[in-house]
Amino acid sequence: MAKKPGPKPDDRSDNVEKLRQQVVQTIENLEEAHKTLQMNLPEEQKEAIRAKNRRREEAIAAKRREIRDEYAFQERQKE
Repeated sequence: MAKKPGPKPDDRSDNVEKLRQQVVQTIENLEEAHKTLQMNLPEEQKEAIRAKNRRREEAIAAKRREIRDEYAFQERQKE
């Protein structure tokens, strides 16, 4: 019987770049939503967009913290 392969090694080498791309995409979504708020929409829909934007802003801040942590981890691995 063939042996099952074990778990893949933890490759974190591109985590910072992936996180940066996620931040850029979220910022783009946030900007598009701001433009959408300028349209003639029902107030209920505008409030839903504002709530989603608040969550996006929180996500951006969290991803930026994660980028700093990941960068620090990678720098420690180089030592």
